[in-house]
Amino acid sequence: MTTRRRVAREFTPPPLTRADVEAVSKQYDEPIWLRQARLEAWAQYEALPMPTTQDEAWRRTDYRHIDWGSAGALLSPNGGAFDDIPPENRDPLLGEERGGLVAFVDGKPVHDEIGEVLAAQGVIFMDLRRAAREHADLVRAHLGTRAVPPDEGKFAALNAALWTHGVFLYVPRGVQAALPVHSVFYATHPGALIGRVLVVLEEGASVDFLHETLSPTLGADGSYIGVTELIVGDDARLRYVALQDWGLNVFEFSHQRARVGRDARLDWITGQMGGKFLKAFMEIELDGEGAWGRMSALYFPADTQFMDLDTQQNHNAPHTTSDLLFKGALKDHARSVWQGMIKALPGAQKTDGFQANRTMILSRGARSDSIPGLEIQANDVRCTHAAATGQIEDEVLYYLMSRGLPRAEAEKLVVDGFFVPVLDRIPFENVRERLLAHVERKLLGA
Repeated sequence: MTTRRRVAREFTPPPLTRADVEAVSKQYDEPIWLRQARLEAWAQYEALPMPTTQDEAWRRTDYRHIDWGSAGALLSPNGGAFDDIPPENRDPLLGEERGGLVAFVDGKPVHDEIGEVLAAQGVIFMDLRRAAREHADLVRAHLGTRAVPPDEGKFAALNAALWTHGVFLYVPRGVQAALPVHSVFYATHPGALIGRVLVVLEEGASVDFLHETLSPTLGADGSYIGVTELIVGDDARLRYVALQDWGLNVFEFSHQRARVGRDARLDWITGQMGGKFLKAFMEIELDGEGAWGRMSALYFPADTQFMDLDTQQNHNAPHTTSDLLFKGALKDHARSVWQGMIKALPGAQKTDGFQANRTMILSRGARSDSIPGLEIQANDVRCTHAAATGQIEDEVLYYLMSRGLPRAEAEKLVVDGFFVPVLDRIPFENVRERLLAHVERKLLGA
């Protein structure tokens, strides 16, 4: 009698080819330098293996259940329009005046606007593909060169070779942007959405920027393969808010990195609400003496959602400061993984680094893993970390319910308060209200 051995599914790549790279570049009549950069990235992509659960960074992250048949085909515009984006994701961020809005539906630019105030200040905010033609020197100098090069990983190389849309923000030296800017990537049907964000602030510049990625729940698996590059020059100030609300069958693979110069400040806030699967690498490189970086996140997976947030705070110069606060709530059978590392390189004396991950478990079937870490190669530093996972205390619920609140309202009040420290860091009131409403809908299962 013979026994049949069960063979596990492999970590297969999406069904994309070099011909797709050439077709994308030809379709948009791209400059020669960009076409060559794509082909070089494709060569790196082919040379890199698919990540598997044998790799330390992916040990807890199994994506073999993705259907590349639907999620691996390049998403093509399907008649989508600006009005398809929900109204609340198109509203001005402050009052009635808009600094700028760049929006894409299924990878197609549907709105590309910068207000007169910012344009007069010399700010550039536009479709990345258009910027590659009209501001070639700026884009070529920073695209995939300093923050997320193609050899960063398999999905970073795929993005560099095949990004179909993106947004470019440039703030000249010494310019304090008078109004915030806003970009949206929206998908209406399954496929591979490959987008890129490139932000460059020259010395002494400052700006607030909200970037959103979202979709309704699609009819089959979709994917978002993203790269974000934040270049913050010496003495510059960037406040960057990134919100994700994909439909419940979207898989996200993203690499996001900031480089922060001397005496510069980066305040990076992220909200993770949607998607079926999320693997995001988020890193701050504190390159100049006196650089300061803060990373804040709120995340709330429910149902069977899986979220893996992998963070790095790299202190590459002396007298640098980093601060991380990630707060998550989980319900149903959701799972989250947070892996965090603070690294101080030799010579990075007087480093001050802190990271904290707080997780609230709202259902018996939910699970959260927190893995903080330190790698210290300097001898005059202050680096600490903290992680805690727990449930809502019965005494707290009893106290609130004894004041007349139903249990659901009492739980909502506790969870709202749990997220407030992160929500308060978002500078746009309507966005804070929108996120809080989303948290409450998840609590109620709506």
